[in-house]
Amino acid sequence: MLDQQMSRFRRWSRPTGMHVLVSLLIGALAFGMTTQIAQDDATDFTSVRGVELVELLKSIDAANERLATQIDDLTATRDDLLSSSQRSEDAEKQARKRSEQLAILAGSAGATGPGVAVTIEDPDEAVSANQLLDAVQELRDAGAEAIAINGTARVVAQTYFLDDDRVIVVGGSELKRPFVIEAIGDPDTMAEAVRFRGGLIDRVANVGGKATVTERTKVTITALADIKGPEYARPRS
Repeated sequence: MLDQQMSRFRRWSRPTGMHVLVSLLIGALAFGMTTQIAQDDATDFTSVRGVELVELLKSIDAANERLATQIDDLTATRDDLLSSSQRSEDAEKQARKRSEQLAILAGSAGATGPGVAVTIEDPDEAVSANQLLDAVQELRDAGAEAIAINGTARVVAQTYFLDDDRVIVVGGSELKRPFVIEAIGDPDTMAEAVRFRGGLIDRVANVGGKATVTERTKVTITALADIKGPEYARPRS
C-alpha cells in the first residue's frame, strides 16, 4: 500500500508537458497582471491594436518634429529681436551723441572741457568789433569747438559783431571791456595761435591794449546762442 502511494507521488512530482503549460499560463497571467497594474497609472493601451500603436507613435514623432521646428523658429526670432534691439540701441546712442555734438556747435547747449581764456584789456577802447572777430577766428582755426565772450555771448557761425558807439555788440549782447574770450579745445594749440608773432597779442598791443592767454584744464560755457529758424531755406526733399 505504501509502495503504491509513493509510486503515485513520484509520478505526480515528475514534470510533464501539462505541468509546463500550467506554469507558463500562471507566469503569463502574473506578467499580465503586473503590466496592467503599471499601466493603470498611465494611458491604457491594452485595447489598442498593434497597427494603431504604430500610427500613434508616428503621430507623436511628427508632433515632436513640429514642436522642435517651432522652438527653432522662436529661438531664431528671439535672437533676431535681441540683435535688432542691440542695433537700435547702438544707433540711438550714436544719434544722441551726434545730436549733442551738433547742439554744441550750434550753440543750443552748454559745453565743458579743456581750453583757454583770452583776456583783452582795452583802456583806450581802441579794439574794434572786427578785431574781436579776428581773435575768435584765430581760435576757431586752432580747433576751438565752443566759444563764449564775457560769459554772455555764445559765438556760432551766424553770430554777428557790431560796433555800437562805445560798446561792441556780439549776437545781440552788449559787451563791456575788458573782453574775456573762453574757448574749449586743445589748450596748447589755441594758446600758440594767440601768442605767435603778428597774432592777437601783437595786434592788441599795437592799439594800446594788452592780451593774455591762460590755459585751463576745464572751461565751462553756459551761454547759449540766439538761434532763429531759417526763413527761406527748407530741407531738400
